[in-house]
Amino acid sequence: MYEWVKALHVISVIAWMAGMLYLPRLFVYHTKAEIGSVQSETFKIMERRLLKGIINPAMIATWIFGLTMIHLGGVDWGSGWPWAKAAMVLAMSGVHGILVGHQKRFARDENVKEQKYFRIINEVPTVLMIGIVIMVIVKPF
Repeated sequence: MYEWVKALHVISVIAWMAGMLYLPRLFVYHTKAEIGSVQSETFKIMERRLLKGIINPAMIATWIFGLTMIHLGGVDWGSGWPWAKAAMVLAMSGVHGILVGHQKRFARDENVKEQKYFRIINEVPTVLMIGIVIMVIVKPF
């Protein structure tokens, strides 16, 4: 059972990260679109569907399967790596929340951030993902 839960967890993480890496890129392009334009309205649809159809469900599934693995006893909490991973997963969830807020502002035509901001925030999930993978695979401490 544990291996099935782990596989579903990894699949969920891949879907979550795909969306987390793509959504800020959409925001970069959306900042260039004139408010009310066909392009802007198309970005609104794409962003909403990506968030509601992929990112949110994948994050929920990631948490459910991750917590299930903990419940099944697959983690040695006496080591430092699970705590570091947990902190980074919480940070990733926080970034997710920030992106949700930006999507809502774009939907209301109230975005005040520039392209550069979204280019920078686009790198945050990547850095967190690298740290998480290192913690899980290498278990450095």
